Amino acid sequence: MSYWILLLRLTAGWWMLHAGLDKIWAWPFDASWFVGGAAQGTILAPFVTPFSDGILLAFVNVAVPLGQTAIGFGLILGVLTRTAAFFGAFMMLFFYFINGYGGGWANGMVTGELLGIMVFGTIVALGAGGVLAVDNRLREMELFENTRLRKLLG
Repeated sequence: MSYWILLLRLTAGWWMLHAGLDKIWAWPFDASWFVGGAAQGTILAPFVTPFSDGILLAFVNVAVPLGQTAIGFGLILGVLTRTAAFFGAFMMLFFYFINGYGGGWANGMVTGELLGIMVFGTIVALGAGGVLAVDNRLREMELFENTRLRKLLG
């Protein structure tokens, strides 16, 4: 079971790392089509459309590729595994509802984004920071010993 969870963690990590690095290599990344266009009329529009221009759009344009890259590295290396997976699921929620709801669920309700939410949620629930993970070393540090911070680890 542990090695299956490792494979799940590595696959999800590569997925996010690849998505983030693709955006970085094709710089400049522009999310305005997503937060300003695709989000219009969706249930997330009130939360997302304020990020469609100005300084907030500039923040999103940097945060998305760097966030995806950090999530990918976190999962692949097993560093703050639960935290990385939580933010992966959080990003996927936005992608799922904006792409699905905004597109009239043209591809159905079960999409890659929904499966991503399930994968990241499974990693959060199971921790997955055991086999071949830096989290094992972090657990031994005094900072994480018997504290609430320990829940951030896998």
